[in-house]
Amino acid sequence: MFLKYEDLLKDSVFYVKKLAEFKGYPFSLEEEEAGVVERIVNFFSFENLSNLEVNNTGVQQLGAHQASNKDFFRKGKVGDWSNYLTPQMANRLDKIVEQKLKGSGLTFNCS
Repeated sequence: MFLKYEDLLKDSVFYVKKLAEFKGYPFSLEEEEAGVVERIVNFFSFENLSNLEVNNTGVQQLGAHQASNKDFFRKGKVGDWSNYLTPQMANRLDKIVEQKLKGSGLTFNCS
Protein backbone atom coordinates (compact mmCIF):
# COMPACT_ATOMS: atom_id res chain seq x y z
CA MET A 1 0.00 0.00 0.00
CA PHE A 2 1.26 3.44 -0.91
CA LEU A 3 -0.09 6.41 0.99
CA LYS A 4 0.76 9.87 -0.30
CA TYR A 5 0.80 12.88 1.99
CA GLU A 6 -1.19 14.88 -0.56
CA ASP A 7 -3.96 12.26 -0.62
CA LEU A 8 -3.97 11.96 3.17
CA LEU A 9 -4.51 15.71 3.47
CA LYS A 10 -7.40 15.65 0.98
CA ASP A 11 -9.39 12.94 2.78
CA SER A 12 -7.77 11.96 6.08
CA VAL A 13 -10.70 9.95 7.44
CA PHE A 14 -10.96 7.85 4.28
CA TYR A 15 -7.25 7.02 4.25
CA VAL A 16 -7.02 6.27 7.98
CA LYS A 17 -9.85 3.77 7.50
CA LYS A 18 -8.11 2.33 4.43
CA LEU A 19 -4.84 2.01 6.35
CA ALA A 20 -6.59 0.22 9.23
CA GLU A 21 -8.16 -2.22 6.76
CA PHE A 22 -4.80 -2.78 5.07
CA LYS A 23 -3.19 -3.59 8.43
CA GLY A 24 -5.98 -6.05 9.18
CA TYR A 25 -7.63 -3.98 11.90
CA PRO A 26 -10.64 -2.32 10.30
CA PHE A 27 -12.80 -0.02 12.42
CA SER A 28 -16.09 -1.45 13.59
CA LEU A 29 -19.35 0.30 12.79
CA GLU A 30 -19.61 1.24 16.46
CA GLU A 31 -16.13 2.82 16.41
CA GLU A 32 -16.97 4.77 13.27
CA GLU A 33 -20.28 5.98 14.70
CA ALA A 34 -18.54 6.99 17.94
CA GLY A 35 -16.12 9.20 16.00
CA VAL A 36 -13.00 7.16 16.74
CA VAL A 37 -11.57 7.70 13.24
CA GLU A 38 -12.05 11.46 13.46
CA ARG A 39 -10.40 11.55 16.91
CA ILE A 40 -7.40 9.65 15.54
CA VAL A 41 -7.14 12.05 12.59
CA ASN A 42 -7.29 15.04 14.95
CA PHE A 43 -4.78 13.60 17.41
CA PHE A 44 -2.24 12.83 14.69
CA SER A 45 -2.81 16.04 12.72
CA PHE A 46 0.25 18.04 11.80
CA GLU A 47 -1.01 20.95 13.90
CA ASN A 48 -1.47 18.82 17.01
CA LEU A 49 1.81 16.90 16.72
CA SER A 50 3.87 19.99 15.94
CA ASN A 51 2.46 21.73 19.02
CA LEU A 52 3.17 18.92 21.51
CA GLU A 53 5.63 20.02 24.19
CA VAL A 54 8.01 17.14 23.46
CA ASN A 55 8.27 18.22 19.84
CA ASN A 56 9.05 21.80 20.82
CA THR A 57 11.51 21.18 23.64
CA GLY A 58 13.21 17.81 23.10
CA VAL A 59 16.46 17.12 21.27
CA GLN A 60 17.83 14.17 19.32
CA GLN A 61 21.46 13.10 19.21
CA LEU A 62 22.40 12.50 15.58
CA GLY A 63 25.94 11.19 15.61
CA ALA A 64 28.14 14.07 16.73
CA HIS A 65 25.33 16.60 16.27
CA GLN A 66 22.21 17.48 18.19
CA ALA A 67 18.96 18.47 16.54
CA SER A 68 16.00 20.04 18.24
CA ASN A 69 12.79 18.07 17.81
CA LYS A 70 11.12 21.21 16.43
CA ASP A 71 13.59 21.07 13.53
CA PHE A 72 11.76 17.98 12.26
CA PHE A 73 8.61 20.02 11.65
CA ARG A 74 8.29 22.64 8.95
CA LYS A 75 4.90 23.81 7.67
CA GLY A 76 3.18 20.56 6.72
CA LYS A 77 2.17 22.07 3.39
CA VAL A 78 2.11 20.21 0.11
CA GLY A 79 4.91 21.43 -2.15
CA ASP A 80 6.82 23.23 0.62
CA TRP A 81 9.85 21.15 -0.32
CA SER A 82 10.41 23.61 -3.18
CA ASN A 83 11.37 26.23 -0.58
CA TYR A 84 14.21 24.00 0.65
CA LEU A 85 15.46 22.13 -2.42
CA THR A 86 16.98 23.62 -5.51
CA PRO A 87 15.59 22.39 -8.85
CA GLN A 88 18.80 20.36 -9.28
CA MET A 89 18.36 18.72 -5.87
CA ALA A 90 14.71 17.92 -6.62
CA ASN A 91 15.63 16.45 -10.01
CA ARG A 92 18.31 14.26 -8.43
CA LEU A 93 15.91 13.08 -5.75
CA ASP A 94 13.22 12.33 -8.36
CA LYS A 95 15.69 10.17 -10.31
CA ILE A 96 16.73 8.24 -7.19
CA VAL A 97 13.11 7.64 -6.16
CA GLU A 98 12.15 6.60 -9.68
CA GLN A 99 15.06 4.13 -9.80
CA LYS A 100 14.39 2.68 -6.34
CA LEU A 101 10.63 2.34 -6.80
CA LYS A 102 10.58 1.28 -10.44
CA GLY A 103 7.99 -1.43 -11.00
CA SER A 104 6.28 -0.79 -7.65
CA GLY A 105 3.18 0.80 -9.15
CA LEU A 106 3.71 4.08 -7.31
CA THR A 107 3.05 7.18 -9.34
CA PHE A 108 3.36 10.75 -8.20
CA ASN A 109 3.21 14.34 -9.36
CA CYS A 110 6.01 16.66 -8.30
CA SER A 111 4.54 20.12 -8.62
